[in-house]
Amino acid sequence: MARKRSGPQRHERTYRRMSPHRDELSFQVVVEQSDLWITMGAGDPEVLRTVALEHLNNIRGQIASWMLLDPAFAPSLTPLPVPSGAPEIIRRMCEAAAVMGVGPMACVAGGVAALTARALLPYSTDCLVENGGDCMFYSTRDRVVALLPDPDTKSELGLVFRAGDFPLSLCASSASIGHSLSLGKGELAVVRSRDAFLADAAATAFCNMLQGPDDLERAADRARECESAGIDGVFLQCGGKIAVWGQMELVAL
Repeated sequence: MARKRSGPQRHERTYRRMSPHRDELSFQVVVEQSDLWITMGAGDPEVLRTVALEHLNNIRGQIASWMLLDPAFAPSLTPLPVPSGAPEIIRRMCEAAAVMGVGPMACVAGGVAALTARALLPYSTDCLVENGGDCMFYSTRDRVVALLPDPDTKSELGLVFRAGDFPLSLCASSASIGHSLSLGKGELAVVRSRDAFLADAAATAFCNMLQGPDDLERAADRARECESAGIDGVFLQCGGKIAVWGQMELVAL
């Protein structure tokens, strides 16, 4: 995960079908594997892009440096001790991974989205950051988020969130979409939490549990057990069947 500068490059992701409001602006920031799509309620696009890019490079530099210090960090599929004195992103990745029983890299995309959104928040109270299906949202208006278990088909279901619900994170994991490692066979696991690190780790953990449709209830029960840890809702799909638990208001699209 070497640190590199990013120019005005664009990586096309077929699942990205965003519709910002007319008074909002959107832009993309890419540094190697990190591909962020950012929507803001106001601000100078070039200033916002520069802030996001500098922050993303800084975060990635911290992760890359830690990988050199601890070679076991990146490949681990199980929790690691929370290192004292480590950068915030490393500590929070390890903390969330420990809650869900996964490796710390299972939290990286959600963590990057969360910390980037926090850096941009002073520029607008509406700030939405999507990073490979892992999102951190600050919003003063209602939002609808489409669920897309297959990027080659049209979304038929979405999740509705009211202005009072934010800030919140939605993180997704899939065995059939994207390049991230999944040990399961689920088409989609989407987790809602105020903590993007936790949501990302949980999405990975729940998707790993889905070897077939019969595992949906077990994974939903596991999500319910994690409510006290900060999991607010989950949407699961495997074998064309779904399970939903928690604060997940579905809407037909």
